[in-house]
Amino acid sequence: MTATQRIAVGVVVAAASASSLAGCATGSHGSKEGAPGPQKAAPPPRSIARLIGDGSTAYTGAQPHLPRPERLRPGQKPPQFVVFSWDGAGEDSQKLFSHFRTVAKENHATMTFFLSGVYMLPKSKRDLYKPPQHSPGRSDIGFNDQTGIADTVKQARLAWLEGNEIGTHFNGHFCGPDGGVGTWSVDEWKSEIAQAKQFVKTWKTNTGMKNAASLPFDYDKELIGARTPCLEGQKNFTEAARQLGFRYDSSGVDNQVWPKKKDGLWDLSMQLVPFPGHTFEQLTMDYNFMVNQSGTQTQGDPDKFDYWGDQMRDGLVKGFYRAYDGNRAPLIIGNHFESWNGGTYMRAVEDTVKEVCNKPDVRCVSFHQLVDWLDAQDPKTLEKLRTLAVGEAPRQGWASFLVGRPAPAPKGVPGAPADRQ
Repeated sequence: MTATQRIAVGVVVAAASASSLAGCATGSHGSKEGAPGPQKAAPPPRSIARLIGDGSTAYTGAQPHLPRPERLRPGQKPPQFVVFSWDGAGEDSQKLFSHFRTVAKENHATMTFFLSGVYMLPKSKRDLYKPPQHSPGRSDIGFNDQTGIADTVKQARLAWLEGNEIGTHFNGHFCGPDGGVGTWSVDEWKSEIAQAKQFVKTWKTNTGMKNAASLPFDYDKELIGARTPCLEGQKNFTEAARQLGFRYDSSGVDNQVWPKKKDGLWDLSMQLVPFPGHTFEQLTMDYNFMVNQSGTQTQGDPDKFDYWGDQMRDGLVKGFYRAYDGNRAPLIIGNHFESWNGGTYMRAVEDTVKEVCNKPDVRCVSFHQLVDWLDAQDPKTLEKLRTLAVGEAPRQGWASFLVGRPAPAPKGVPGAPADRQ
């Protein structure tokens, strides 16, 4: 590659954090610019990018602030992982993408943003999208305009530089039996995935914004997981994803237990948590709380907005403590950037982030960071963790549970079981 093909992305890329997930990094990025004489700090280096394709994306090195995973030590209690994830992430007039980036930073968290490919495609170029089983240019969530694309690119760029993950929610969001994703073949899923990548990799060409700053990652390498629209089509999607080198899927429904691999991918399904005021449990997603509160009305009774939001927040928090004080299974939460029922679910999620992410041993991370940690563990340790039921803590304590032999009894109590946390 020639020197003229290397240009600045327009952002400063900090060195990747070497801290482990057992100790989440919270360092400052401040400098001492302006100090007199020789004490003046050197200015931060500009990031030099290797452009990819038309320059919509670029390789800028390892992702900053991506913790290095460490294997659990014998007898060590696992950290409590929590993943907050967003389906169809994009920045519009509500500015929820930028808002939750800020919420994450303020609470020592990173998140996963599942970007919809058509949010990177202007409506004038809609015919470039050829959805499986539908005519070209069709999308159930529409397309974007120049401003929306520019704003979404900016937020995706900043999010990645802050250690968040940019996944995919694919493109047209087709659900149901009439050409919905649940009816797609493996090859049709491969086509949808390829197009979702392509729209991210060619947004400059498609918008004409040639001089805009690139996205600072190689999307072919960064994209390792997804969640399907309406949680449909998982079987054929996961087969396509496995063949394409994905590492996880979050399209299923599960209980609060330790995850395992399914068909070669980590199954990081959303989970069932307590639903305050009900005898049944609820899926950890804003949409599902809404449907069970106001039905098909996205703006129901305003007098109930606060109550409904409190229900979601309290359900998520109860699920968190059930794991935190129990089996320590990762808590998986899914959301949308929507103002359903007056935005009460956005408040509920923000309240939950503030409640849980600053507690001892809690790691609010992206799916990428979680699968890195899972892959670093001894398979026998994960197998042992999967024997714990929902909310079940080891009876003899973690020190005895995650070792090959029983921990020694405390002095002065011959034969007594150890109960060390």
